[in-house]
Amino acid sequence: MKPPKRLEPLIESGLIDEVIHSLKSGKEAAVYVVRCDSAICCAKVYKEAEQRNFRQSVIYQEGRKVRNSRRARAMEKGSRYGRREQESAWQNSEVTALYRLADAGVRVPQPYNFIDGVLLMELVTDAEGNPAPRLNDLEMTAGQAKIYHAFLIEQIVRMLCAGLIHGDLSEFNVLIGSDGPVIIDLPQAVDAAGNNSARMMLERDVGNMAAYFGRFAPELLTTEYGREIWHLYKSGELYPETKLTGLFEDNSQPADLRSVMREIKAAREENEARQLYLKTVGTP
Repeated sequence: MKPPKRLEPLIESGLIDEVIHSLKSGKEAAVYVVRCDSAICCAKVYKEAEQRNFRQSVIYQEGRKVRNSRRARAMEKGSRYGRREQESAWQNSEVTALYRLADAGVRVPQPYNFIDGVLLMELVTDAEGNPAPRLNDLEMTAGQAKIYHAFLIEQIVRMLCAGLIHGDLSEFNVLIGSDGPVIIDLPQAVDAAGNNSARMMLERDVGNMAAYFGRFAPELLTTEYGREIWHLYKSGELYPETKLTGLFEDNSQPADLRSVMREIKAAREENEARQLYLKTVGTP
């Protein structure tokens, strides 16, 4: 096929030898199957901000650090330079997340290179070597649904142990490769320790998985993996090998405000009585 204009510089520089065909065009990027020397890879071409449907909501960007103070100030002001830098930071966040998660043992596409808004990475394939289907394109038995669900819960735990939450996980951004599910599309990945919405996003990701696989295995709809995972994480007891139950009981009881107020009143009266006594007999 005729190479898209955004890929021409990579062809001229020798990073890409051939654009084989278009794979998909999503809300944030267009993806192409390309040949790099003897390897078949994927090239993810990020769309310009005004062309995307997905908005860079501040809820995702909270907690992300920008080391260069000039860039940070420009991004806050929303100047032309700041918007360009914000766009670059948004794209780089996926590259950083992919390397970080791959190192942590999370099954994501292996990144190879990132240049001029184009990410070269592993092409996930099925058993026949064709581009892997998305999870939402498959029908499955209850048994297979439970196997895939358990694997993806394990991947979510590994991600959290590496300090990240996908933030937009659903059946539309999980591929089923020859060796099982692969998580994709991570530009909005959330810093678990620095984002006030981290718990909500984690529980939403887990809930999306339960809702999808629950179509095939309804017993998954009543599981509480999200709250269990977050509780263990906040308690410092979550590890990649942690065995989960899918059960969670919230033992926190609402405060008895009347009892608390009675105790405060009693303490105040006791203090006032003590002060009166000291005035009467003199301080010892």
